[in-house]
Amino acid sequence: MASQPRKTAAVPLDQSLIAEARDLSIDVAHAAEEGIAQAIKAEKERRWRIENADAIRAANEYVEKHGLPLARYRQF
Repeated sequence: MASQPRKTAAVPLDQSLIAEARDLSIDVAHAAEEGIAQAIKAEKERRWRIENADAIRAANEYVEKHGLPLARYRQF
C-alpha cells in the first residue's frame, strides 16, 4: 500500500503526557494519528446510526412483529 502524503500539524499537548510517552518510547506522532483515526471512525459510525435510525427502527419492528426472515431454516 502506498504511503499517504504527510502534513505537519502543530498541536498543543499536555507536557506531562509528552514526557511520559517519551519515557515509555511511544511514538507520539503515530499515537496521535491513531487517536485521530479512531475519533474519525467513531464519529462516522455515530452519524451513520443517526442517519439510519428510522430504517433500523423499522427493521427491528418488523422482526418483533414477524420474526426473523428465513428463521425456519436456522440450524442453531
